[in-house]
Amino acid sequence: MVIILIGLLTVVATFLGGLFALKFKDKLHLILGFSAGAMIGVAFFDLLPEATILGSKQFNSSIITSVVALGFTLFMLLDRFFSLHAHGDEQCGNKNHRGQIGATTLSIHSFLDGAAIGLAFKVSPAVGAIIAIAVLAHDFSDGINTINLILKNFGSPRQAFKWLLVDAFAPALGLLSTLFFSVPEATLGLILALFCGFFLYIGASDLLPESHHRHPTILTTLMTLAGIAILYAAVHLASI
Repeated sequence: MVIILIGLLTVVATFLGGLFALKFKDKLHLILGFSAGAMIGVAFFDLLPEATILGSKQFNSSIITSVVALGFTLFMLLDRFFSLHAHGDEQCGNKNHRGQIGATTLSIHSFLDGAAIGLAFKVSPAVGAIIAIAVLAHDFSDGINTINLILKNFGSPRQAFKWLLVDAFAPALGLLSTLFFSVPEATLGLILALFCGFFLYIGASDLLPESHHRHPTILTTLMTLAGIAILYAAVHLASI
């Protein structure tokens, strides 16, 4: 019963974040600034610590940080050779494809978030509750990030809403999937480290520059700082 309730909460939290981004899409540069900070905050304050804790049961810190760097590099290569283009056509299909790749990454991460909750409950209810609170704390920003990645890459609101549905249900599906399998904690740590690298690239090399493009930098910078601070506070409070 508890697992089902948590699954529903992850859907609601992600969905509300996405609806917020859709409603205020005319302020996209400010939301992008916040989203960039939230992405970076998730990477540093949530994914990296969890990857270190879980992965250290079998791997040393050098291997874990190398996997983070691998994730950053892989996403950069994917971005450079399969998504970007050399011209400025805003309706280019490749530009929209780039947003879909980013949304896919977020959805896979959300699925793994749900799986992490389920696997943590197999360790103990207390550990499961801590992981669940941490996941719920940033699910709202996951919804915002998914919408932003589609809209900023010239996808339609309809496309953005479809990806929001995928991302919203992903953690619930990930959680339910753990009823049928288990993953060694150390392996889960390496997976989280890989996604830490992905998120660092998306936040720092994609969302952050875009949020400052043709807009005043003071407000967008403040929004980025707010995104980092809020994710730090949310993860910190979740661990108390």
